Amino acid sequence: MTQTELHTALLTVGLPLNYSHFKKSQAPPFIVYKYRNRDSLTADDLNADSVDNFDIELYTGDKDPVNEALLEAVLIANGLLFGKTENWIPEEDMFQIAYEVQII
Repeated sequence: MTQTELHTALLTVGLPLNYSHFKKSQAPPFIVYKYRNRDSLTADDLNADSVDNFDIELYTGDKDPVNEALLEAVLIANGLLFGKTENWIPEEDMFQIAYEVQII
């Protein structure tokens, strides 16, 4: 999967989506994603392959298990293993559900 394919897959959730951030204030729910880093897989002192790590963040005003389930279904359907954390952001009055995915 490429970054473009990840973007296309995330669009199927049906929520506003942007890379990194929205230029104007966005009312929740919405999704942002960004490239975090690349890990190299080595063999015989050569780069054999690489893993691109992405963060996907779902922002909601209230706890929103429906949109979480939709996003997770898209990740699973595309064969993406993920880690998940949840944060409350009091100054924004929003939940942030953060997913970490790897694209090999």
